[in-house]
Amino acid sequence: MTQQVADRMVITVRGEMALYTCTDLAEAAAVIPLGGKTLHLDLSGVPFMDSSGLNLLIQLRRRLHAESGHLALSGLQSQPSRLLEITEAYDLFTVETAAAALP
Repeated sequence: MTQQVADRMVITVRGEMALYTCTDLAEAAAVIPLGGKTLHLDLSGVPFMDSSGLNLLIQLRRRLHAESGHLALSGLQSQPSRLLEITEAYDLFTVETAAAALP
């Protein structure tokens, strides 16, 4: 689900972020004009993320940075959160609590 909330675009992600499922999110994010905005990914429905999911997050972050935007994540479950920690990628992202993420 994608929605515009104030100065940011919110994408609610459901299911695994893995090799065979990341293309849907990548395609959705590719068509959204994000210049200068925050893309907020609600990952509360993502129980599993592999290196493909992590790579997608890093690509999105790079794109947003180049367009003067920002990537924020919320709702990290234990496995995706652990993946960000062990790869030392956690600090690359703004991680918000679910309560702070949406108005």
